[in-house]
Amino acid sequence: MGLLQSLFGGGQTADLKAIIGQGAYLVDVREPGEFAGGTVKGAVNIPLAAVASQLDKFKGKKNIIVFCRSGNRSGQAKTILEQNGFTNVINGGTWENVNRFIS
Repeated sequence: MGLLQSLFGGGQTADLKAIIGQGAYLVDVREPGEFAGGTVKGAVNIPLAAVASQLDKFKGKKNIIVFCRSGNRSGQAKTILEQNGFTNVINGGTWENVNRFIS
């Protein structure tokens, strides 16, 4: 279960509202067409395939929340970011899950 929690951000959903309220960097890692079909207010679109080449966009962010359609791609994005030295990354799971915490 620990592996699944680390991949899908389990156990952290209670903190999402507070972290979002503190101005977290919200990143939708789905493809542009999916993003255009609906996303979280204030989110930026950095598709999973582009995360590693756009690391500069993540620098200096206090908290980063990544999300997608199912939580799979955001789990991969979290891993990529952590492998590049980012320690403040949360996998928010689905965009609908993250959207529940937006006021």
